[in-house]
Amino acid sequence: MAFTSLYKSIHVVVNISFLFTLALFFFFLSSTHSSHINGCEATVSRNNLRSVDASEPRGYINYLQLFDCVFNNYPVIGYVLLALWLLVLFYLLGNTASHYLCSSLESLSGALNLSPTIAGVTLLSLGNGAPDVFSSIVSFASGGGTGGVEVGLNSVLGGAFFVSSAVLSIISISVCRSSRPAISIDRLSFFRDLCFLLVTLCFLALILIIGQIRILEAMLFVFLYIIYIILVSMSHCCSKELGELSLPLLESINVQQQQQQQQSGKEIDSNLSIFKPESSESHQSWFLYLIELPLYLPRRLTIPLITEERWSKPFAVSSVTLSPILLATLWNSRTKDMNSEQSTAIFLFAALLSLLLGITAMECTENSQPPKKLQLPWLLSGFLMSVVWTYMIAGELVSLLFSIGEILGVRPSVLGVTVLAWGNSLGDLVANVAMAVNGGEDGAQIAVAGCYAGPIFNTLVGLGLSFVVSSVKAYPSPFVIASEDYSEFVLIGFIIGGLLWALVMLPMKGMKLSRALGVGLLAIYCCFICLRVLESLEILKLGVLLNV
Repeated sequence: MAFTSLYKSIHVVVNISFLFTLALFFFFLSSTHSSHINGCEATVSRNNLRSVDASEPRGYINYLQLFDCVFNNYPVIGYVLLALWLLVLFYLLGNTASHYLCSSLESLSGALNLSPTIAGVTLLSLGNGAPDVFSSIVSFASGGGTGGVEVGLNSVLGGAFFVSSAVLSIISISVCRSSRPAISIDRLSFFRDLCFLLVTLCFLALILIIGQIRILEAMLFVFLYIIYIILVSMSHCCSKELGELSLPLLESINVQQQQQQQQSGKEIDSNLSIFKPESSESHQSWFLYLIELPLYLPRRLTIPLITEERWSKPFAVSSVTLSPILLATLWNSRTKDMNSEQSTAIFLFAALLSLLLGITAMECTENSQPPKKLQLPWLLSGFLMSVVWTYMIAGELVSLLFSIGEILGVRPSVLGVTVLAWGNSLGDLVANVAMAVNGGEDGAQIAVAGCYAGPIFNTLVGLGLSFVVSSVKAYPSPFVIASEDYSEFVLIGFIIGGLLWALVMLPMKGMKLSRALGVGLLAIYCCFICLRVLESLEILKLGVLLNV
């Protein structure tokens, strides 16, 4: 109940931040219109000091031009708005992945009759790791050269370090503070996951040492995750006891999160469907519903959902009608070498397809329940649009981080290993700690497993797909992975240090979670953060320390 209340509070705060950001933006835009020329002259002079790549917008908004032109006389207000917009983008990224992508993937796993074990390490892992995966792909594909590669690597590795060290340390300390007996962790699952993560990091370090990668090598890196799936399936089949124990817990994590999200979605859907005054219990509830609309409606109107809990025929018809138009708009906006005739042709084709899909959905669906036949096209379209929204938001988030780095003079890789990694891993922190504290010994087992399985997926699939995309773009030449300061090797070294600490402490304590394990992991993580802070302040140079 407390977690649900916290979720709703965060929901309200983010939506209010979004409205506040819009209000301040338009206020300062109108107030600085008269000094627009002078402000943009400052933009030109500042951009001359920046690289051409830094001044080129990576997303849909040119944050550098916005900051210099609109907020050149009010930099503090500009910092506040960028921080609030960063908060909104983090929320949108996590909420879209959990609220829409996970829902589509869970329905797809049921439609495809996948076993819970396979679904858990494939589709559901994709839903939970979507923010890291798409942030990495966007960073590599942004055309930002070394900067984009560094952000992609540092965000995924930073998230892996945060989850495998900081989150696990909080779990260990939280569990030991309770009055319950010491909680034991399954030895086989622990060694399987930790050792596979070690192997993954060693392969990644080898790729970074070589400094380049080709398509086949990138595909082999992704193939390592298939090997992990086989290992998990084999260990699950060989241990029925563990399988019967873990499956309900894995499902309970997703069910608990989805119940909160579906309840929120149902409340909004029910109030948007009719807008009758008597359907609201108070003016306060109406106010909460109204401030949620700007962030809720665009996604709800373009992502098809056919779950029983959230079925709405008007939304279903509008989603299949508007989604082709959204795709055409995004395609035209990102394709620079397209003339007006081609853009018009794409829009006309999208409009005809939208009309056809809208009429079909109107005639073939009922008001009372979702369609029972031909569910797969609905589920695939919902999955596709969820991926589009997740990728679009991740791209804007990475673009904003690059701009903040340029404005503050902080390297984007530092923001990737801290801000981006923390934001994308916040859901893992809340879910894993809550499961460990409230789920007893079984919950602690699943939480610890998640601290290793999640980083394995994000590293192999997130970075693996990024390598594949970048290698295809660079073909027939190999994709060059350059590092300016060898910070990625330092990060991998710290991650391995945390894994080795857990590998020593847990068997030493009889596979029981202990305060020593948590304090040690937290100390290792804090040492790394201090090192990166000193580096960003130019007090310490990693290249000098490594004699390179």
